[in-house]
Amino acid sequence: MKVLFYTGKGGVGKSTMAAATAFQLSKNNSVLITSLDPAHNLGDIFGVTLKDKRTKFAHNLFLSEVDLQKRSREYLEREIDVLTRTYSYLRALNLENYFNVLKYSPGIEEYALLTSIEETVRNETDFDYLIFDTPPTGLTLRFLALPRVTITWIERLMQIRRQILDKRYTIQKIRGAPKEGENNPEIKLKYDEGDDDVLNRLKALDENYQSLNRVLQGEDCSVILVFNPDLLALRESERLIEGLRDLGLPLRLLIDNKVTEENLDTAGQVEKTLVEGFGKDIPVKRVALAATIACQLGRCLYDIPEDLVSAL
Repeated sequence: MKVLFYTGKGGVGKSTMAAATAFQLSKNNSVLITSLDPAHNLGDIFGVTLKDKRTKFAHNLFLSEVDLQKRSREYLEREIDVLTRTYSYLRALNLENYFNVLKYSPGIEEYALLTSIEETVRNETDFDYLIFDTPPTGLTLRFLALPRVTITWIERLMQIRRQILDKRYTIQKIRGAPKEGENNPEIKLKYDEGDDDVLNRLKALDENYQSLNRVLQGEDCSVILVFNPDLLALRESERLIEGLRDLGLPLRLLIDNKVTEENLDTAGQVEKTLVEGFGKDIPVKRVALAATIACQLGRCLYDIPEDLVSAL
């Protein structure tokens, strides 16, 4: 199974390119394309109404749009429920009021998106290709960075939890002062980590995020950067590529979208800057503005050059 992320500055045509690629690949492969962008237009491109579940469009092609508000709410409710059950003995301190404030915490949307990606990669294993149409640059980099950040935190939390369990099941100095030449005695009652709900939860999260991180950094994952032939798109593309490099994520293809006769010189300048600065081995594909407009008018299935998928 291959995983493709279409990313870039807002308005450059990520959804259009992702939709065209999904259709082209579905001729010979089973494909699920999912929109993670809060400003969904994947359904508009295909001329269907999409919800927060996969919808069959053709024999081998399925579509879905993530409802970010719904996913954020579900994520919060799930985590608050875990916290409430885990720390039920602290209800006298009225912690519910503190938990309710979590909905306003930074990072909730990013974790909701990350959860959607993790669940899709873990559950939709029958597809040959999973394609994700991502939000604009800033949000995309934040949620793609979360697996590594989260793994680091989870590993530290597991260490702390084990220390708590050790202390909880340890009886110190029950034999009084040690005898001469005898080490300070410490008797530890036996316990099974599998009986601790908190540690089990942390282990499950760690396993899920480790698995997702392996997918993101693996040979079967590709990040496709879509940009336009203008200097503003160039600057944001440079920032995005630098972020991908810092995260160790594989940039496999550059798509210069909305190219016309009038901006050919700028298109060449932008492409040259990106290739020379970030990787001479990364292929570049051009898509004409006329083809993009036709796709946005509902003919994307036929008008985007089919060699887009040759590098994937």
